Amino acid sequence: MTFFFKETAGLIIGALSLLPNVKKAEIHYQLFLIDIDKDDNKFSDCAFAGNVHYLVTNDKHFNVLSTIPFPSINVVTLEKFKDLLD
Repeated sequence: MTFFFKETAGLIIGALSLLPNVKKAEIHYQLFLIDIDKDDNKFSDCAFAGNVHYLVTNDKHFNVLSTIPFPSINVVTLEKFKDLLD
């Protein structure tokens, strides 16, 4: 597992924020959609707030999102996302 220093993470986030296709979304709520690993909820909350087309992950904890009718968050694996891009 790779860990970054706080300063490095700050520089990476700063660089990403300069990209024209990156939008910062403020999260003012918590949906609590994933019970099995509560730490994963921050990603589903961000995906919902950002109105993303796909949440790309190989983490099986996110599979529960396909059983929830609202909010609709389309979860795909990295391999499936690569196929969608082709």
